Amino acid sequence: MRADDVYLAGVGVHLPPAVPTAHAVARGDYPEADRNAAGYRSVLVAGDLPAPDMAVDAARAALRHAGLPADAFGALIHSTTYHQGPDGWSAPHYVLRETLDRPISAVELRQGCVGMISALELAVHRLTADREHDAVLLTTADNFSVPIVDRWRAAKLFVLGDGGAAAVVSRRGGFARVLSVAAYSNPGMEALHRGGERLFPPGITRGISLNFEERSDYWRAQWAKGVTPPMGHLGECVAGAADRALADAGIDLAKIARVCHVGFARGPLHAIYLDALGIEPERGTWEVTSRTGHVGAADPFIGLEHLWRTGEVGPGDHVLLIANAPGMEAGCAVLEIVEPPETEE
Repeated sequence: MRADDVYLAGVGVHLPPAVPTAHAVARGDYPEADRNAAGYRSVLVAGDLPAPDMAVDAARAALRHAGLPADAFGALIHSTTYHQGPDGWSAPHYVLRETLDRPISAVELRQGCVGMISALELAVHRLTADREHDAVLLTTADNFSVPIVDRWRAAKLFVLGDGGAAAVVSRRGGFARVLSVAAYSNPGMEALHRGGERLFPPGITRGISLNFEERSDYWRAQWAKGVTPPMGHLGECVAGAADRALADAGIDLAKIARVCHVGFARGPLHAIYLDALGIEPERGTWEVTSRTGHVGAADPFIGLEHLWRTGEVGPGDHVLLIANAPGMEAGCAVLEIVEPPETEE
């Protein structure tokens, strides 16, 4: 989908303290062989700070950056990958009350780690259709510091990091023009992240933890029995989303200065993202994600905030935001930086 006259007017992040992976190995939390293979230097750990409070902090930073009045906003979209608080409670409206405090729609988007890019796509649609308001606030945050989740061993693809990010999407201008947003899915691979779990009662109500490795083990066992697992490669979804977004933006990958990707471990990052896109690591954001871990849906915007604030991208540069989620689905956005970072006085 091509976007017309839509911008990112503000971006903000909340980054909890980083725990060196060497410390996790010394405590016995993280196998040393996994650390050596993954390449992470540290992972963000929020302790007992609620995820919605991290989203609020990131949102306030993005709103300060954007400088738009609260009545310019028509909606808030809060993306999550894990539980936010009490059942039957609305984290999006908590974030709304603590930020814009306006009588507008606040929606929770459960689109996994591609959530913020999916939310950006929804925001573009809304701003195109609804001319009454000029902005949408996007937020996300997750905290995996709960006993039922082992952040260090839940997946070989990544180590789970905590944190939040936010962005203001606006028709009134901003630091980056949104050129396009696109998605690509392979629903035939859906069962890979379901494994052998039954759908009801939900696993969390039975004390079953978030553990992708156990689900992968299930399919390995099935394959050993002669049952073929769902076939496909997530890299094909990543490449498909990027191809669509680039075509809609009317540019090719050679014009992309930097790619803001998810915080996968070194090997999967290459296999699923860098190799699939045909780019060298220096054009990605491993410099950031190797210090944060995989921070849910926040990763691409944490990378974007870092690149822009540090001046690693500037006016005229094109940036690709890309992420994936169970389903399998990948999303991609193409941005053009139009303003330099603010200078501190």
